[in-house]
Amino acid sequence: MKTLDKYVAKNFLIGYSIAFAVLIGLRMMIDMFVNLDEFTERADLTFWQIFANILSYYSVQSTIYFRDFAGMITVVAASFSLGKMTRNNELIAIMTSGVSLKRVIAPIVFLALLFTGILVIDQEFLIPPLADKIVRSQDAVTDELTYDMWFISDEKGSLFCSTQFKVREESISKPIIITRARDEGALKWEITGIVQASSAKYNAQEGGWVLENGSFQAVIQQRAGQSQAIDFYQSDLTPKDIPVRRKSANMDLLSSYDLMRLAQQSPKDLPRLYAQKNFRITDPIINLIMLMVCLPILVCRDPKAMKSAIMISFAITGLCYITAFVCKMIAPEAFFGRVVPQLWAWIPIFIFLPISFIELDSMKT
Repeated sequence: MKTLDKYVAKNFLIGYSIAFAVLIGLRMMIDMFVNLDEFTERADLTFWQIFANILSYYSVQSTIYFRDFAGMITVVAASFSLGKMTRNNELIAIMTSGVSLKRVIAPIVFLALLFTGILVIDQEFLIPPLADKIVRSQDAVTDELTYDMWFISDEKGSLFCSTQFKVREESISKPIIITRARDEGALKWEITGIVQASSAKYNAQEGGWVLENGSFQAVIQQRAGQSQAIDFYQSDLTPKDIPVRRKSANMDLLSSYDLMRLAQQSPKDLPRLYAQKNFRITDPIINLIMLMVCLPILVCRDPKAMKSAIMISFAITGLCYITAFVCKMIAPEAFFGRVVPQLWAWIPIFIFLPISFIELDSMKT
């Protein structure tokens, strides 16, 4: 690595660290300011219990904040490093020595690719294991978390229902499991029976739920059969899945593998699943495109024009974020009688990728 590459990379990493601390910290402070009363809602908690609750809450939430702000952090870091070089007239000295400005931004692009890889790791390997903790509310204490669960399906198509799932005990109170079989000819599910129990506790070794006072009642041609005792129900629905799969809005916390597994079960929110699968691919690409659009603007040789260049780059970044956000909102919806989530996921790339090529090609070196 040349001395110039080390210098540019050092400036970028310093800017990235500052941007990360400021943006993530600001996001935490805003959320804490708005929801501080939620953390202190319970009078039986001591100061240190509240402090530990706040610390654990934002520790896991930071993975989400990094995912949402990764593209903005990169652009701010590039603005910081290139702005410093412009202010000190270093870019003019570099050009005078015969080095192209496109060569100057190469270390920034390389580091941006590395941070995009970290973003993918965060989305696929860090967030999914923490998803059950991420979905908890500010006033919830981890040791006492409980959720209701309604019609959560497993790989066999069975639907789990209960008014109370205890997170710490990994148990379900008075579960009702509606067993179903898929009719391939009619492309629909048929109810085959109902499992009821006073409680169910998950057994990870056997991969299923141990039932207390369990019974199974078969359903044959719309008539209930005789009830028979059952003490175990095999299922891939684990205790960590339940808090996440209670609401369709939590699908963005699942890994790509889990999204594909859910899609095979043909849930009612299939368009949202396909939209999430495609945005997993396009989001890192969009972040890189935002940087490639902004870099030619930020590489200006006149210190007086640097402020306007930074404002323009932030405006473009904001426009790209808004476009991607709007596409995510309308991707699961039907237009002209068709649902095409794949198209909406790629629209921001179709719009901003040509702009990045034009900007790079018109870049004065």
